Amino acid sequence: MRVISLNLNGIRSAASKGVYAWLQTRQADLVCLQELKAQATDLSLEMLNPPELYGYFHYAEKKGYSGVGIYSRRQPDQIIEGLGIPDIDSEGRYIEAVFGDLSVVSLYLPSGSSGEERQAAKFAFMQRFLPRLEALANSGREFILCGDWNIAHREIDLKNWKGNLKNSGFLPEERAWMSDLFERVGLVDVYRRLYPEHEGEAYTWWSNRGQAWAKNVGWRIDYQIATPGIAARARAASVYKAERFSDHAPLIIDYDMPL
Repeated sequence: MRVISLNLNGIRSAASKGVYAWLQTRQADLVCLQELKAQATDLSLEMLNPPELYGYFHYAEKKGYSGVGIYSRRQPDQIIEGLGIPDIDSEGRYIEAVFGDLSVVSLYLPSGSSGEERQAAKFAFMQRFLPRLEALANSGREFILCGDWNIAHREIDLKNWKGNLKNSGFLPEERAWMSDLFERVGLVDVYRRLYPEHEGEAYTWWSNRGQAWAKNVGWRIDYQIATPGIAARARAASVYKAERFSDHAPLIIDYDMPL
């Protein structure tokens, strides 16, 4: 089973840069999308249902903002849009596809980089989302939570960690929250399980400022986080950088199991 996670930074923008032609070459079973920046009426037929894939979306109420989606080779048993928390769900940040005892989630955790108000909204999201993650981990079902978490967990996960100790995305509180996912809740960072020491090749996002992409001054903020049973079946992971569809790069992980 191949699972891809990709923040599109605008589905229409990524489409214009060739993301759908690329997807046809990847043979993915599941593709988790974040930051659609579009409504249903903005999407072409190809965006709604690419060849051999079924599309499901949770749009933000605000036009041109946020939004998540999942493409699946197999029709899921159930689609769950949102967390049932109105202020979070209005921003289109969570969609879950259910396949028997497996759930696959596309998540777009808020960014706090634009100022104190959005950082407060990010902390509020994290506080309310953690109990849901604990419930998922304790449910006995298997999960893969894909997405843009907007947090670099460890120093190895960004190039300029010393210069970002006081910046959103690498704050001590954010990093401790991620540690809780792995240590207390028992979820697994699948990429890090496979490649504990990877640095530059693990980055998934680069600022548009300066020469960040050219110099690989990146951050690893896109993850596939899974329950231990699923994580143990991961066989290979990669970040695709040969083409650019967004300021993020696709994270591709292959699991030794069928969808």
